[in-house]
Amino acid sequence: MLAAGVRTRSALLSSVFIRQGPRWITTADTGGNAAEIQLPVWKERKNEKPEVKRARLLYESRKRGMLENCLLLSLFAKKYLNTMTEVQMSQYDRLINEPSNDWDIYYWITGAQEPPEEFNNEMMDLLKEFSKNRNMEQRLRQPDLEYLFKEAQ
Repeated sequence: MLAAGVRTRSALLSSVFIRQGPRWITTADTGGNAAEIQLPVWKERKNEKPEVKRARLLYESRKRGMLENCLLLSLFAKKYLNTMTEVQMSQYDRLINEPSNDWDIYYWITGAQEPPEEFNNEMMDLLKEFSKNRNMEQRLRQPDLEYLFKEAQ
């Protein structure tokens, strides 16, 4: 009898969480009166040296708001970041930093949703192809950083 009640409650909770999907924490959630916490507007960094931009993008690819993007973007950065042109790095920078919701980025990359026109570019196509994992690589953890120092030795 107890097990049936737990299963029912569990099924109910699962359906609630699945249907709601991701959302932003509002000040109403914490007892405030305002509707939503405002995030700063993303601004492209002008005159940033390419090596500094690569290092920043590597870090930002690894330190995301959700594990799925940490894995996808860090492995993508390991494979492509060192060969990206400045235009490609700017597209990638905008793609991973302008949207305020990591779930949107994940859904666009995996093809679950169509990306908005402003993000539908060469880098998005490359990310979508990368996420298909046609070589069936194990992508269970972020890459170690030793590969960054192999050329220096």
